[in-house]
Amino acid sequence: MKQGLSLRVSQHLALTPQLQQSIRLLQLSTLELSQEVEQMLDDNPFLELTAEEAPREEFGLPQTDTPVRRDDLETEGAASSAASSDTPAPGADQGEAETAVPDSWDGDGTHEVSPDDSEWGGDAPARKNNLGDEETADAAELARSQESLTAFLHRQALALRLSEVDRAALRFLIESLNDDGYLEDSLASLAAGLAGDDLEQAEELEHRFSVALHLLQSLEPTGVGARHLGECLSLQLKARLAEMPDDALAATALRVCAQPMELLARRDIKRLAQLCGDAEAAVRGAIGLIGRLEPKPGRRFVDVERNIIVPDVIVAKVGRGAQQKFVVRLNADVMPRLRVHDIYASALRQHKGEGSQALQQRLQEARWFIKNIQQRFDTILRVSSAIVERQKSFFTHGELAMRPLVLREIADELGLHESTISRVTTAKYMATPFGTFELKYFFGSGLGTETGGNASSTAVRALIKQFVASESPKKPLSDNQISEMLKEQGIECARRTVAKYREALKIAPANLRKAL
Repeated sequence: MKQGLSLRVSQHLALTPQLQQSIRLLQLSTLELSQEVEQMLDDNPFLELTAEEAPREEFGLPQTDTPVRRDDLETEGAASSAASSDTPAPGADQGEAETAVPDSWDGDGTHEVSPDDSEWGGDAPARKNNLGDEETADAAELARSQESLTAFLHRQALALRLSEVDRAALRFLIESLNDDGYLEDSLASLAAGLAGDDLEQAEELEHRFSVALHLLQSLEPTGVGARHLGECLSLQLKARLAEMPDDALAATALRVCAQPMELLARRDIKRLAQLCGDAEAAVRGAIGLIGRLEPKPGRRFVDVERNIIVPDVIVAKVGRGAQQKFVVRLNADVMPRLRVHDIYASALRQHKGEGSQALQQRLQEARWFIKNIQQRFDTILRVSSAIVERQKSFFTHGELAMRPLVLREIADELGLHESTISRVTTAKYMATPFGTFELKYFFGSGLGTETGGNASSTAVRALIKQFVASESPKKPLSDNQISEMLKEQGIECARRTVAKYREALKIAPANLRKAL
């Protein structure tokens, strides 16, 4: 084979480190972004966190004063606190800027959308805004003040007179409970995990754990320490019988809980009556009593702090009547205020000694990081404003007025790729007058209607929820009946589709919704 040299010209797409960081920051949630900022502050000495009122460093960017208009805003509740003033417009050249991320952007930072009522007519019923002044308490602070289940049980255990061994066994069982208050592992497995291959010690530990389990199940909340649902319900019924020994209904319910839970879930009255030896009327009353028990004793102790959602975007309704508009703003509380450390940057410019190239690279990384965060929030704001523009009817009339919307429509409107819209709408939340929703909530497929148009799947789910809420408890609607009712509304929805939407809404089937 003859060897030779050849010259060939080709083009290929390469992701620069700056672009990779921009993509990664875009898909992070608010909590993940906060962790990323903290990590960057620890690693990069040129990056610092500024105070809210601190002056910000600008490199080559003219600073413009564009105060937010406040004379015509009649915001509902505390949503107006998200707006701020004296921030540069994002349309300016951001090439070498290492300015802090602005509290809000005028122009792009405050978008006003007028609702279009031509298709729905009339005024929407007044809804209470969930951003009212009476709800301005810090939810995270309230969550942190809540006592955990383990701490509550440990505090009760201190009042018991126990030996050191029994106290240690009880403490071990308390620490082994799950969030619902159940002991998932058997006593034998817990003992074997501690004793290892020593069978004699394992038997001794299992005996100690059995005594400690009896003590644990005597503590509050009633039902804690149960190993399965039947035992949890039985513990609560036994506590009721201890107070009222003549309660025949509780005695029947206790016998029902001793049977397989599948029969209780199916509400097989005849089979349960045969197994318990009671009349069907008594079994019906016992099932009603069981339905009022707490299947998860640790529910009220669950740490609600991890369920707190901090919105990235706030939508406020301003004006009244024909002048009503919706203002879209970024939540300033979740926007990190970063800037390049002025002293370190000046020192690097004055001294070009050994190692200055590596420090110059870290300085450039800090500039890229600030710019990418600024671009992240700008993209979130643009996408959110486009969503509000497309779903104006939802912000006026609620989820029944939701329109079909896919990612491609927003991507084409903003000139972005569909994958970018997907990253923006994942784990990003919008606070609206109807509640806080993930941005993906506003996207949904369309179902055909008799008029040839499309109805949003979100609106169809809202209709199903409305039908179920107004049904007769003694004769609940089947999936087929709901499908027929949707057809009467002009929406073509098959029974299988109704079942899928019902399961997504966590609505039980008709046989389980039937009231006894």
